[in-house]
Amino acid sequence: MIAFRPATRDDVAAVVALLADDALGRGRERADLSHYLAAFDAMGDDPMNRVIVGEAGDEIVACYQLTVIRGLSLSAATRAQLEGVRIAAHLRGQGQGAALVADAEARARAAGAVLMQLTSNATRGDARRFYEAQGYEPSHVGFKKRLD
Repeated sequence: MIAFRPATRDDVAAVVALLADDALGRGRERADLSHYLAAFDAMGDDPMNRVIVGEAGDEIVACYQLTVIRGLSLSAATRAQLEGVRIAAHLRGQGQGAALVADAEARARAAGAVLMQLTSNATRGDARRFYEAQGYEPSHVGFKKRLD
């Protein structure tokens, strides 16, 4: 059983390790934690932008970032953005991802969100099937542009 809670600064290394634990993450994440710690600190106490970790015993085995976005579109709907979703490799395929999504949705609803949105890399076929099984629809085409 995984217990979910807001991440602390002490959890950042474990979160980065989870983010790096797949083919895409290995090429994107860095060993030096300084910029991750700076980003975590910059998020500060913003209740609309949280990293959540999942613990099994004393081990961090899951993580996600939930950002609540207030807006004017969709009749001024509040939505939530789900990002950085990871489950430790040894727990994948055991239903823990569904528990993670349920936790994220509960937190989003508690913050007033009426819509959850996420993107998943187009190469992640298993992730796409997983999200569709959780009731998510591939309703939009996503665009990204590097700004650096």
